[in-house]
Amino acid sequence: MIHLDYIDRAETVQTTPQVCMHCENPTCAQVCPADAIKQTPDGVVQSSLKPRCIGCQNCVLACPFGVPKYIVENDQMMKCDMCYDRTSAGKRPMCATVCPSEALYFGTMEAWKERRRGTPVNSWQFGKQKVTTKVYMVMPETSETRPGPERNGAQRIDIRIEQIKPVRREEATR
Repeated sequence: MIHLDYIDRAETVQTTPQVCMHCENPTCAQVCPADAIKQTPDGVVQSSLKPRCIGCQNCVLACPFGVPKYIVENDQMMKCDMCYDRTSAGKRPMCATVCPSEALYFGTMEAWKERRRGTPVNSWQFGKQKVTTKVYMVMPETSETRPGPERNGAQRIDIRIEQIKPVRREEATR
C-alpha cells in the first residue's frame, strides 16, 4: 500500500509524485486492444508487455489519473508498476524507500495509522465511473475536506484549494 500526502498548493511549493494508483478494474487494461497490460493476482497493474504493446496509446488517454506515458523510443507504454521486482520479493518500492518525508509510504494501514494522521481515500468518482484503487491518497483532517454523500458506493470528497494571488513587483518591494 502506498500513501500519497495531500498538498496544500496555497501554502507550499511542494510537488506530488505521479504514481500509478493500481485500480481494481484498470481502465488502461480494459481499453488495450492487444491485451498488453496485465494485473498481478495481488492487484499491481503492470506496464505494457513489450511483445504485445502496439503503441496505440489508448491506455494513455483512458487513465483517469493520467499516469501511463508512451515512450516513443521504446514504442511502448511505461508507468509505475510498484517496483514489482522489489515488492514481490518483500522489499519496498524504490520511491517509498528514498522519500525522506514519508510522503510516499509503503506498508500496512495499521502501521501507517500509528505514524501519521489524515483520512486515507482510495475511491474516486469520474463522472459515472467509480474507480477504487490499491493506492490511497491521504487527505488532511481539516475543514478543507468534507465527506460528501456517497454515489454508487464511492465516498465523495470535496477538496478546496485556494489559488495564490500573484504579487505585483511594486507591492513586493513595500
